[in-house]
Amino acid sequence: MLRREKMSAVDTAWLRMDRPTNLMMILGVMVFARRMDFDRLRNTIAARLVGRYRRFRQCAVQEVGGAFWEDDPDFDIDAHLRRRALPQGSGKAALQALAGELAVQPLNPGKPLWRFDLIEDYEGGSAMVVRIHHSIADGIALVGVVLSLTDLSPDAPPQKPPQASNDDEGEVDEPSRGLLETLAEALGSAFHAGSDLGSKALTLAQDPDRLQTYGQYGIGLLAELAKLLAMPPDSPTSLKGHTGTVKRVAWSDPMPLGEVKALGKALGCSVNDVLLSAVAGAFRAYLQQKGESVAGVEVRAMVPVNLRSARDEGTLGNRFGLVTLSLPIWEANPFARLFLVRERMNELKHSFQPPLTLGVLAAGGLAPKLVQQAFLDMLAAKASAVMTNVPGPKQPLYLAGNRLDQCMFWVPQSGDIGVGISILSYNDAVQFSLISDRHFIPDPETVAPLFAAEFEKMMLALLMLEWDQPVDPILAEEKLFGRRITGVPAAAPRKPARRKAAPRSPIAATVSPAPSAGDMDSGSAGDPTPRPTTVRRIPKRFRT
Repeated sequence: MLRREKMSAVDTAWLRMDRPTNLMMILGVMVFARRMDFDRLRNTIAARLVGRYRRFRQCAVQEVGGAFWEDDPDFDIDAHLRRRALPQGSGKAALQALAGELAVQPLNPGKPLWRFDLIEDYEGGSAMVVRIHHSIADGIALVGVVLSLTDLSPDAPPQKPPQASNDDEGEVDEPSRGLLETLAEALGSAFHAGSDLGSKALTLAQDPDRLQTYGQYGIGLLAELAKLLAMPPDSPTSLKGHTGTVKRVAWSDPMPLGEVKALGKALGCSVNDVLLSAVAGAFRAYLQQKGESVAGVEVRAMVPVNLRSARDEGTLGNRFGLVTLSLPIWEANPFARLFLVRERMNELKHSFQPPLTLGVLAAGGLAPKLVQQAFLDMLAAKASAVMTNVPGPKQPLYLAGNRLDQCMFWVPQSGDIGVGISILSYNDAVQFSLISDRHFIPDPETVAPLFAAEFEKMMLALLMLEWDQPVDPILAEEKLFGRRITGVPAAAPRKPARRKAAPRSPIAATVSPAPSAGDMDSGSAGDPTPRPTTVRRIPKRFRT
């Protein structure tokens, strides 16, 4: 039986945000170890994607009264899973070029808004380019969707073709939400994201007297809205301008996640802080390579924040907010840059921005399209990039019995934002991916290696310092710079710890003063004063 249902306000906003220069598609590339069995892949997608999620066999219909999800009476999976070939002997560059071309090819608006293109012969294995419209689901939800297609073992039994059925058993649909419900549940969901705001607002979605509860947070939301509207555009660089219809795509080689965690732990920073700081350093290096001045330059990025609660698990739709993070491109010292990024991210954790921006999208979906477009364009003009960081599975996965070696994805950019950076952890490795408008970064393949280079610069600089006891991050920061450069409160005095024979972590630490910013750029080892010899643990990738 065909079904028609109202689309939520937030999903409607994403549906109407399409423009020729920036399509609202989530783009992904999956690389497999062996040649894919097409029939087995088709059966897996039919059973686990189309059969499990009704949204993937529904069309998005826009009418005067709003937008709706409507069953496609002529649904055919073969219209959404297609074979495609690259020139014989093609490699990574050709696959990147294909992904860039598909990023600007609209999905058929009269059909369900998704498509998988399989390249059966790619460097001895196969590859697949995935396109799914953002109105179906956000990045967090779609990672769950993709994971639902995979197995933990190549020996999992092949998926049988699904039996035709009109039943909706096992399906979970995203409920249609209005503006007030979206805002209330966003504030409540922030609790599950671990923010201080969420812990104060958990009862909002559960409060029967919501008007009083809205008033409790109204001042904070209005203040955040005023701050967002008054925020000036970020620094004028070649990363800003008017977008076109040609996109470029690139990705780096995977980095060991364990080394990122070790560096972050040594300096009292999160993995996210380290990765975002590496992005800032990569942009700095790229702008300098192009001959641009980086003095005083700040590049602002829109960073999605997951606002899904436990009850949203397994559902589609969009349940995320945004924060605006300014990357200190001007800062040459990689450690100083890392601590600045940490400080700014800590400030954003206490912000009303995530639930506010989700509410703004819901309001946009309820307003006339021209009003939505004008307002979102104004917000987009304040930033130069969209940046996402999604944690993936720690173990290798298998799709249709074929090992997934690499997985990259890119979220869409709105307005005239033309740069997207995606960070995905998978199988204990971190993957940086970049999509850019040709007018802004015509050669993203030169930027992609800079992410890892910036991380290695921090790691090597840290290894040049002396380590002989477990690290105190606050003391390390003071000794690196002679002072604390962030507003992090000093640790309370502690009793001297019993000295251990050897540090447990690869990087442990009392540190000597760090090189100056100029010394960092020139590769100087810093203070030449002789010091007692200590044993240093060096990660395997840096050993000779």
